[in-house]
Amino acid sequence: MSDDVRQYAKKQLKKKQDFRQYMGVYALVSALVTVIWFFTTPEGPFWPFWVMFGMGIAAVATWMDAYGILAKKPITEADIDAEVERLKRKG
Repeated sequence: MSDDVRQYAKKQLKKKQDFRQYMGVYALVSALVTVIWFFTTPEGPFWPFWVMFGMGIAAVATWMDAYGILAKKPITEADIDAEVERLKRKG
């Protein structure tokens, strides 16, 4: 396995770890603002929704980056060989 692929794998594992940590923070912040809302204005509008919504947008972007939807895969020798073969067949 090349060093580029190892570095990519290490980076992806770090992103996944960061995503899990972010989700823990998201849960704690959501609980905290909900408790604050409950003890201050329980009859008013549920304003913690806006905090959860904003953090939720960041959670989706973090998830997409961590699980490969936004991440760029490194080009491997196998990828190059496959492209060369495809181009040969194409003419």
